[in-house]
Amino acid sequence: MASRRSWKIRIFIGLAIVAFAFFKKCMNTEENPYTGKEQTISMTTEKEIAIGLQSAPEMIDQYGGMHPDQRQQDYVDKVGAKLVNNSMAKDTPYQYEFHLLADNQTVNAFALPGGQIFITQALFSKLQSEDQLAGVLGHEIGHVLGRHSAERIAETEFWQTVSQGASVGADAGGLVAGIGQNVLLGNGRDDELESDDLGVRFMINAGYNPREMIEVMRILKAAAGPNRLPEFKSTHPDPENRIEKIEEAIEKYGG
Repeated sequence: MASRRSWKIRIFIGLAIVAFAFFKKCMNTEENPYTGKEQTISMTTEKEIAIGLQSAPEMIDQYGGMHPDQRQQDYVDKVGAKLVNNSMAKDTPYQYEFHLLADNQTVNAFALPGGQIFITQALFSKLQSEDQLAGVLGHEIGHVLGRHSAERIAETEFWQTVSQGASVGADAGGLVAGIGQNVLLGNGRDDELESDDLGVRFMINAGYNPREMIEVMRILKAAAGPNRLPEFKSTHPDPENRIEKIEEAIEKYGG
């Protein structure tokens, strides 16, 4: 009898935790002022900036430090500033800083929440024009304005809470956690496409040729090589699908 009562209490607590998670998610849903997209965000822009600033030194170390050529860093800063100053990014609270990393093996570019943006020397060296660099940096600015990191953090917190509630009520936490992971992977692909779209707009506003972003996609595809994961296993859309969406964005924004 006591065991049955204990089981009912666990079920009740588990359901209460899950209900709280859904209530919190509804309360944290807001419209992104820069994209118009409805998002679940659990932090302020000030916290996004703080997270980015705190995480930047670790990321720089992970990629071998900053590139020693100050002229190349100044070039990256110039292109980044041109994109920011000719777009809605200028009128946001985010603090944009552009970092050219020394890593000459890893072809990569990424953004931390709040405006910290990075490109490796390995990718930088493959770019053939200022317009292509603008395509890379514009895409990363799109991630910042899209608040994609903040959204992903909120989604992770939500599914962790749901998983906790399921674990209390029954031994199903792993299943729910798996659903959460799939949701995050799906959002990641949408994030990339949204950032491509925003990047095209930023390039056009700054006077760059947006078709050079298509060339960037081809560079990334070639760098990934024949062992690239199929799209359904990757957090990123297939480059060919991205090219199609970029062409649609170019037509939409009149580039």
